[in-house]
Amino acid sequence: MTRASRRPIDTGAVSGVVTDGLDDDTTAVAEEERPARARRWFRYTLPGSSVALLFACLSFTPSLLPRSGVVQGVICGITAAIGYGVGVVAAYGWRAFADREARPTRRTAWRVFAVVAAVALAGSFLLGQRWQAQLRDLMGVDGGDPVGLLLLPVLAVVVFVALIAAGRGLRAAYRWVARQLSRWIGPRAARAVGWTVVVGTTAALASGVLADGLVSLANDTFSVRNTITPDGVVRPAVGTRSGGPGSLVGWDTLGREGRVFTGRGPSAADITAFTGRPALEPIRAYAGLESAESTEDRAKLAVADLERAGGFDRGTLVVTTTTGSGFVEPAAPTTIEYMTGGDSAIVAIQYSFLPSWMSYLVDQARAREAGRDLFDAVYQRWTALPVQQRPKLYVYGESLGSFGGETAFSGEYDLRNRTSGAVFAGPPNFNTLYREFVDGRDAGSPEVAPVYRDGRTVRFEESGPPIEPASVPWTGPRVLYLQHPSDPIVWWSRDLLLHRPDWLEEPRGRDVLGSMRWVPVITFWQVTADLPMAGGVPSGHGHKYNAEHVDAWVAVLQPTGWTADETARLKGIVAG
Repeated sequence: MTRASRRPIDTGAVSGVVTDGLDDDTTAVAEEERPARARRWFRYTLPGSSVALLFACLSFTPSLLPRSGVVQGVICGITAAIGYGVGVVAAYGWRAFADREARPTRRTAWRVFAVVAAVALAGSFLLGQRWQAQLRDLMGVDGGDPVGLLLLPVLAVVVFVALIAAGRGLRAAYRWVARQLSRWIGPRAARAVGWTVVVGTTAALASGVLADGLVSLANDTFSVRNTITPDGVVRPAVGTRSGGPGSLVGWDTLGREGRVFTGRGPSAADITAFTGRPALEPIRAYAGLESAESTEDRAKLAVADLERAGGFDRGTLVVTTTTGSGFVEPAAPTTIEYMTGGDSAIVAIQYSFLPSWMSYLVDQARAREAGRDLFDAVYQRWTALPVQQRPKLYVYGESLGSFGGETAFSGEYDLRNRTSGAVFAGPPNFNTLYREFVDGRDAGSPEVAPVYRDGRTVRFEESGPPIEPASVPWTGPRVLYLQHPSDPIVWWSRDLLLHRPDWLEEPRGRDVLGSMRWVPVITFWQVTADLPMAGGVPSGHGHKYNAEHVDAWVAVLQPTGWTADETARLKGIVAG
């Protein structure tokens, strides 16, 4: 059949079918032809608005951390937009099953909705502020944010309108593609292909080009920060630190966090003043992104510098996987060095320019590679030593660093056989071994305080000593996980979208409100919004583990002659 002999297609009818039901304001083809079409971008349906109101009210329920008015406004806008989409789709589905057309909403219904919305939002806001005050009191956080509260409704409306407009923009693109295709193929095929093209292109942009572009931009931005040396950080004057005299690693190549790691920390004199006993100069080895081209080469360089400084002659050797930009939580190495009297060596490498919370989302592969390559390089040199001359070998990692540190091992027995112990602080929910230990916990132990196989090797600390099960002997190598019930890094998971986690089904942890409830979609966005603020709370909550490192390393290192008084004094040092 030739193109000229085809039956003409009613494009107006096609447009009407394509848009029918996805908005009550698109019920008639005639409306598509009105000159005031643009105004409809800012008109909303009653079913969509009703569910949006419900979602907006639920967004004020408590999450893991206190929220500012600005953050609450963004969360409210996002969840309301999601609710609007759910309401529109649900209404469309109901009409399809009922086989009826959309009907105009009466003004009386809108007036009733406006009254209900005003009362519901006001009540939700007040309850939300009450819950936020309880969270701040629980964590010892300063009072509220009056300016943020004033901005809250404005931000919520702006975010809501922008997201709905973006969705309608995609719908308009879909219609346009379908109309163009309808000139050549049937209307049903035009709609199907048009939908596939628009959705596929959007997904590709969001997950590929756009996401990669944003990550690349962030990487370039933070690479500039990597060149800056913070005030008070100077090049080491001793040869026991990378970047110092005789080091194989150039000071300028260490990166910002590498220079902080090697340029700060206690000296032998500091340790002697604390313990009253002679101390050694602690060894810290590090290689930055600019120190060598590949992760494997950086690991080899760091280990070579570690050996040059005498790291394999010390009593304690700690392999550390950094977070994101190469950061090493100062409390951990400082604690180790005081407890061992300086008879320690700590080695680490950088694998990213991005800050911790961003690398947590996009740099998992690099963290895995860094953790494996560094431990393998150390282990190869360590196993070449006579057994009697080997230092005790430990592993440490915080946040994404714990993920990288884990990846060098296959399980509990591998950790036990190849190390003297490990400390992993604030492990992300996707950590392979962490999930294996938590999911395989003994019956009756909660997710926030799990007990794995009677605590024979792996134990968890969420509120300080004693580390449970305290009644069971903890012999051999000790692997300890630090996790706060309020740490979003630990509890964030995509499963929160549609599945209630055990930690919100079991009794809440010590610093989580009992009024926190799991709500599909809502809880996911709330905990997602907690991620950038995870470190903005006092130590002992969220993703702040400063003082807990002292108790953790006392338990794992088991230093001879260490006293409770020394523990208290050292906590004062690392907390400061």
